[in-house]
Parts: sequence; structure tokens; C-alpha cells
Amino acid sequence: MKKLLLSAAVFFSAALVPFFAEENPEFKNQHELTIIVSEQPLNLNPHTACYVSEAQVLTGLYEGLFSYNPVSAAPLPAICESYRVSRNKKKWTFTLHEDAAFSDGSKITAETFRQSWIKLLKTPDASFSSFLDCIEGVSDFRNGKIKESELGINARNEKTLVITLKEPTAHLPALLCHFSLSAVSEKENVYSGPFVLEKYSDKEILLKKNMNYREASLVALPSIKILKSEDAAANAHAYNNGEADWIDSVADASKIINTDSIHANTIFGTTYLFFKPINEPWNRADFRNALIEAVPYDKLREKYPVKATTLVYPLSNYPKLNGIEGTDAEDAKELMEDARKNAGIPKNKKIPLVFAISDNEYCKAWAELLKEAWEPLGVQLITQTTPDYRYNYSIKSWNADLFMYAWVGDYADPLAFLELFKTGSSFNVAGYSNEKVDACISEASVADTIQKRYENLALAEQTLLDDGEIIPVSHSISYHILNADRVGGWSTNALDIHPLRYLYFKEEKNELPEGMIFIKYQQD
Repeated sequence: MKKLLLSAAVFFSAALVPFFAEENPEFKNQHELTIIVSEQPLNLNPHTACYVSEAQVLTGLYEGLFSYNPVSAAPLPAICESYRVSRNKKKWTFTLHEDAAFSDGSKITAETFRQSWIKLLKTPDASFSSFLDCIEGVSDFRNGKIKESELGINARNEKTLVITLKEPTAHLPALLCHFSLSAVSEKENVYSGPFVLEKYSDKEILLKKNMNYREASLVALPSIKILKSEDAAANAHAYNNGEADWIDSVADASKIINTDSIHANTIFGTTYLFFKPINEPWNRADFRNALIEAVPYDKLREKYPVKATTLVYPLSNYPKLNGIEGTDAEDAKELMEDARKNAGIPKNKKIPLVFAISDNEYCKAWAELLKEAWEPLGVQLITQTTPDYRYNYSIKSWNADLFMYAWVGDYADPLAFLELFKTGSSFNVAGYSNEKVDACISEASVADTIQKRYENLALAEQTLLDDGEIIPVSHSISYHILNADRVGGWSTNALDIHPLRYLYFKEEKNELPEGMIFIKYQQD
């Protein structure tokens, strides 16, 4: 894919065979697949959803120009049949499948995508709207500066969508996999993906196969039942009994009979703390760095198998950074004394810091740890909580100083994390702004080699670390329970996304173990 996008002018045609053609599943004896997920409410509006759990369901209900390869998470053509990139790499022309249709049978056209994306840009607090900022005029349109007719998004005809970019964006197909950029109907309960929503309740979601989906014959499962449960013992019991095929929630691993079903792998994600620099004195880097110097990182990270000292999970050829890992209580006191002096804050004055967390035990344990570490610096940590399912949606309007995030990149590139701190980005819930970070990101976008791009992005990340904006804690681990010998079309991958359209039940083989003799008895 990199070679294709780096050529001066390229043309790509989608393959006409299903992704798993090499396995050639006959899709016989297919039946309903049952998934158990966590109990948090799921927002199934593709323009406002933001959790990974929601993304998983939305891969079944909606589809865009591209979708995720279930093994590598790289972009696969979906509603896009082919595309062409101009010589200057700023004009992309997409040709849509002739038979692309919504679940009600209405046609999906280039105008469908134009309107879907404009609706996303108009949606208040749409987390992913800045995905399209690479397109000419989008940033200004989001901020009410231009009309939609001035956007670089045009429907040339029913089958042809043309977009004009501000600058070359080699990773555009990866962006266009995202559910927020799917084809979305103006009608309710109408879907562009391989499944439709049949039932939604607090405890159960039922998806049925979309018979008007353009490749319905290649979708094996007639339906998918999604149950909500966080009872670890009950979930393990349901899996062992065959009542669930995939556990994407908590489960007591010690009770799982087939231990080969347990899949744990590191993914392209990071859990970290970040400051919202709106209140004095936490809008100052010297105060933030004083706190960072006092954090007991061995205790903060001790329960995490993959400890993080940087924001971006290490990628091949990405420069090594000076991460955050050392603790020195005395240095922290000196840094705080200097910061107070520069800000005119008396040495003995208590400085409040509000830590906004999810209402769960491990976040509360973090709060206690930090409170104890920062008290010698004259900092009074005040904890405020909200339920887990409300946390992400609350950050933007929450007047607190410190937050936590568990972020999984939507594509395997450092920008998937650095976009969170770019000025004006819809991902930037911190409200952070740094001209050097912005400049490095801009320079990376026009770099003529991957290495130069990575060097610029690494400099942006190092600036972010040196500015005391973030405290990395751990890189993410995904846990799933699924028998891959029974369920096909599923694989662990870096983004922890498993598109529902590819799932199918494999033909069960009842072979006798080697060396076993089978004797047939016949009654006289």
C-alpha cells in the first residue's frame, strides 16, 4: 500500500473475490453467533460514537469506501470499487460499486458520501470530524468560516466522488475505514453495512443479515446476538457450555476449559494521564513537570504488563524518544519551588488540582497514589468521578485539571495519537495548543519519505512529553475468548477491530485421534 500511494499517479481496482476466498468456506450450517460484551450503554450513531466497544458493533451496521482487513487492520476496498490519485497527490477520485445499496434498497451514491460527511462536520461534539481536516476547506467549514459549496468534497456523478486535499495524505484509505466516515442514510433504522439492527435493549442487541447488502452472498452469518454481562464467572460458564461464541468482556480465565481460546495481545494503544491546561497554574509547563517528577512510576505501572514511557506505541523505524520514567522527590520539590517563585505563588500556599476519573476502583487507586506523591509539593488533589460509560463524553465540558485516557489508534500511524493534541482538532479534548507540535505535524504531512515523516512526528511527541502535558502509564492489551478453530474470519490485530461481515462458523470435523480403532457392533 505504501508503494502504491507514493507513486506519482496511481490507479487501484478492488479485487472481485471475497477476502477469505483462499479458505473457500462453503458457509454450510451457519447459524446465529453470540457475543458477550461489557454492560456499558452503546451509542450506535456513527457520527457521535467514540468507544472501541461501539466501533465493534458499528463495523456490522455501517460501511464506507474502505473497511478493515480482519488480520492486519489495513484498509480493504469496500463501497469503493477503484480510486485514482493525481500526480500532485492532492486529488483523489473514487469510483463506487454500481450495486451499493442501503438496507431499504435505496442506492448509495457519491452524493450519499458527500452528505454523510457534511452531516458529520455539522454534528456538535463529533469526536472524529477532524479526520477530514486534510480535505480542502473542512477545518474552516467546521468552524463556520465557509459554506459547504466551498468544500473539497464533490460528487461528479452517481458513481464518482472527488476530494481535494490541502496536502498529500498517504494514509487516507486508512482514515476512510473509520465508522464515522461510512455511508449514512437520512432515514432512521436504515444501514449500509452487512447487518441491520433488529433489537436493542439494555441487555441484548440483535443484528440480522442485510439482504440488500451489495455482497450479501458473501456474508455467512444469518444473525449476531450481542449480550451484555460483566459477571466473570457466568461469562466463562456460558462460553464453556456453548451459549456464547466470543467473549469480549470480563471472564474468569481460570474456568475456561479450552485455554487455546484465550487471546491476549498488545495493541496499538496507550493508557495515559493528561492535563487540561485551562486553570492556573496547571496551564504552565513548569508546574506540570514538577508533578511529573514526583510520580512513583513503579507503583503507578506495576499492575500493567506493558509499561509505557511514551505516548505512541513503538513502531518499526520510529525514532527512540526520551520518555517519562524517572522519579526524584527532591528534584520535584526544587522544580515546584522554582515554579511557585516564577508565578508569584507563596511557598506554603496549598494549590488545588482536580483529578477527573471514572468511578471504578483502579482509577481511585491512582488518585490515592498521586495524592500522596504530590502532598509534599503543597498540592491538594481533589477527586471527581462519573460512571465509566459517561467519562469520555464528559471530558470536553468538565472543568478539571487532570484526566485519564485509554486510547487505541484508529490506524497504525503516530498521527493517530498526536492528532489528540493538535490545535483545533476535534480529538483535542484537552484544549492543548503548542505551535511547535502543530508545525512538526504539518511538516510530517509533506515529508517525501516515511523516515522524514516519522522524524517530524517524533519531534512533535518529544515536545509534548517535555511540555509536561502527558503521563504515559501502559500500552494496551486486548483480551478475547474465542475458538478460532470453530469461528473463522477473526484474528487478533493491532487495532483490536474485528469486522463482523467476515465472521463465519467453520465446518466441524469429527476426526478420530490417530491410532484409535473404531469397531462397529451389529446386533443379531
